[in-house]
Amino acid sequence: MSPNMVGFALLLLALMLFVGKVMRIQMKVTQKLFLPASIMGGFVALLLGPEVLGLLGGTIGGGVGEFLESGGLFGEEVLKVWKTLPGLLISVVFATLFLGQKLPGPKSVYNLAGPQLAVGVAFASGQYVVGLLLAVAVLAPLFGMTPMAGALIEIGFEGGHGTAAGMIPVFEELGWAQGGDLAVAIATVGLVGGIVIGVGVINWAIRTGRTEVVTEVKNRSIAEQRGLFRRDEQYTAGTLTSRPSSIEPLSLHVAFVAVAILIGVVLLKGLQWIEQMLWADTVELLAYVPLFPLAMIGGIFLQLGLNKIGYGHLIDSGIMLRIQGLALDLLIVAALATISLQAIADNMVAFVLLCLVGIVLNVFLLLWMVPRTIPSFWLERGIGDFGQSMGVTATGLILMRIVDPEGETPAFEAFGYKQLVFEPFFGGGLITAIAVPLIFQVGPYPLLIGMTVLFVASLLWGLLFWGKKTDDPHARKLVKQKEAAGGGEAEPV
Repeated sequence: MSPNMVGFALLLLALMLFVGKVMRIQMKVTQKLFLPASIMGGFVALLLGPEVLGLLGGTIGGGVGEFLESGGLFGEEVLKVWKTLPGLLISVVFATLFLGQKLPGPKSVYNLAGPQLAVGVAFASGQYVVGLLLAVAVLAPLFGMTPMAGALIEIGFEGGHGTAAGMIPVFEELGWAQGGDLAVAIATVGLVGGIVIGVGVINWAIRTGRTEVVTEVKNRSIAEQRGLFRRDEQYTAGTLTSRPSSIEPLSLHVAFVAVAILIGVVLLKGLQWIEQMLWADTVELLAYVPLFPLAMIGGIFLQLGLNKIGYGHLIDSGIMLRIQGLALDLLIVAALATISLQAIADNMVAFVLLCLVGIVLNVFLLLWMVPRTIPSFWLERGIGDFGQSMGVTATGLILMRIVDPEGETPAFEAFGYKQLVFEPFFGGGLITAIAVPLIFQVGPYPLLIGMTVLFVASLLWGLLFWGKKTDDPHARKLVKQKEAAGGGEAEPV
């Protein structure tokens, strides 16, 4: 494959993003559902690829029909590039998670994010519990599926498209390539369902007086629905931390991302070497672990190291978010464009069951556990975890912004603190990475038992400890500090 073809494939990927953005601007249904341009662009690329247009080309015959049948409108070479991109880009996404972020002390995290963490762990571990129970009780005996299917809900819902795409090579290496396609499809259902259900719950909560900030349902502006800023709005992409005369700030931040990923490579290779030396003859797990969770750990190590020597300020969180967003957008388009519809069709009943079970669990935890665990601003804070557990972190942030448009509650702070403890393990973290290889090596029951214990423990911790507090003084204190700093009543959405 020539370098020119790789470059051409990237150009087409960017073109699909542009097409998706035009659709978001022009189509009302995409605005009402808050669908990202990457999702729309990915669907267009899927329709123009071999899975849809290629099938139609097979009925035409001739040279044109053969070309379309093999690679759709894009051709086989372009699709080969796209299929490899998700596994590479997911490491970029995870390496940037903690770069430029303030790492608070454990006491601050515990006091503000304790109930949030109990809820988050319940969402994630619960998805393993119901998924594995469904796999061993229904999917394996009735449909002949591998028990590895029990991990698909957490990979697709909690992990989102990035994690699902990043796990594709793992599923292929373990002999179940369909698992990657199903995970991406489940992630798509979760993202759309998270927005639709989340907005519905918010509207219900506002009308029944369960919100503390927004008390009236109003339509969002046209610009917001289209995903654009008005001319009079001023937002910065980030802060320059180096003088462009020495190095372009964006280039410096890309270099930091590269260092974080390389640290992750060293960590992964080191762990795999230790496994080979000590216990690989008995059970081999780390050989199948992908790079991206270790790239995240590499980012944490790099940030801590720079903070230690007094250069932590060189990493700007805003620029890191832009790099992360670019990688995630390209990843989603590439993953959706190369998904196998045949794999979904072959496992349609199992696919529907996994999605339904995951959705029911998430809605149940949001409406039953969250108000009994988070004493103050339960909806404003819990809706973010629900959105993340259905799609990606961005979904949770969108829902929190709808119900708390001016950031008056501690929702964003608590959510961010919780991520510091939560992300290294679930939603693409170490547990997500090791779950599928563990099921493959020793079967589903050890993971099922472990996740059941963790699920019950998180429920008890949330309900019997945090839920016993009639109010959250740390949350109220933060609100008073915001008000003293000039924050007033927010305009309802």
